Amino acid sequence: MEVAAGIHRIEGDLGERYVCQYLVAGGERTLLVDTGLRDMPRTVIAPAAERVDLILVSHADVDHCGGDRLARELWPDAPVACGEADRAWIESNAAMLAGNYLWYSAYGFGPSEDDVAFLRRELGGDAPVDLGLRGGETLRLGGDRRLEVLHLPGHTPGHLGLWDASTGAAIVIDAVLGDGVCDRAGNRLIPPRYYDAAAYEATIRRLRALDPELLLTAHYDVMERPAAREFLDRSLDFVRAVRAAVRGSRTRELAELTREVDAAVGPFPAFTHELAASVRAHLAE
Repeated sequence: MEVAAGIHRIEGDLGERYVCQYLVAGGERTLLVDTGLRDMPRTVIAPAAERVDLILVSHADVDHCGGDRLARELWPDAPVACGEADRAWIESNAAMLAGNYLWYSAYGFGPSEDDVAFLRRELGGDAPVDLGLRGGETLRLGGDRRLEVLHLPGHTPGHLGLWDASTGAAIVIDAVLGDGVCDRAGNRLIPPRYYDAAAYEATIRRLRALDPELLLTAHYDVMERPAAREFLDRSLDFVRAVRAAVRGSRTRELAELTREVDAAVGPFPAFTHELAASVRAHLAE
């Protein structure tokens, strides 16, 4: 679906929900944002992409970079770029599992065995990254089509987005997550996860100040300016609510505190343990 001039949104299936990749076409080059799960470059992206000249991985999560290895095979001449701060996780499946998905085990909880098996399968194999970006770079796609790389940390340290001044579109993927990711029926399913509360808040405020004409994410409908403003404000409200719940609790034991916060701001029926990352971020404050 073309959501703005030269920007195409591709939807891949994630069971109860979906994940979106984006193709941005210029006069000379086409940029792919994210590779999805392991097989999505072939099954979902390739049928929609006449060409791919550059791949930007927004951040280190399985549904955004699990297809990197296959994407390199399908488009061997397309350099792969990501946020430098996420590079270690994106390049190594073992590092991603240990640092992003299995750290909870030290606190006595975490993803189920089925979820871990899914992660191991869908991460797709190690794949190198060619370009590490820090935000502020300009990607020229041809003619007057230029995209500014945005560093949007919080959800992960090196999360990247793109600002397209020609259309007023901000491609932010998972940099902001409202008050939770919903299923296809609109029911809240998964909690917002952020590793750094101050950085996540700063990202939300930066996007609110940018005031994009279109806000393009991975797990939500396309949002025009009024809906984008409401979504960003709701994202800030969620951070405040989690902070208040953490500060109001008498426990500092992470698993118990996460359950308390889930009761206060949720409930979230899927991946509830990921709320612990946000809880831990507020404990660090």
